[in-house]
Amino acid sequence: MILPWYNETIQFGGDEPINERLAKVEVVLESEIKPNIKLLAENYIPAASRYERATNEFENMRNDVELLKKVVSEHSEKLQKIT
Repeated sequence: MILPWYNETIQFGGDEPINERLAKVEVVLESEIKPNIKLLAENYIPAASRYERATNEFENMRNDVELLKKVVSEHSEKLQKIT
């Protein structure tokens, strides 16, 4: 849409009339910017879900490692007492 209500040609800091420059901007918006934004939006939710799952798995592994450290420490103390 090139401002259909505005028919006057304006020169705006270049050799091209503003309507032609505006038309080029609209083409870039439609052909490049909108598809990229759509792609980002489509991938945001799956990526956020993967991140959330990975965070939960990391926390679970951290808890497991802490438990292993505690058990190993207790077993080491028991072995020291035996020997």
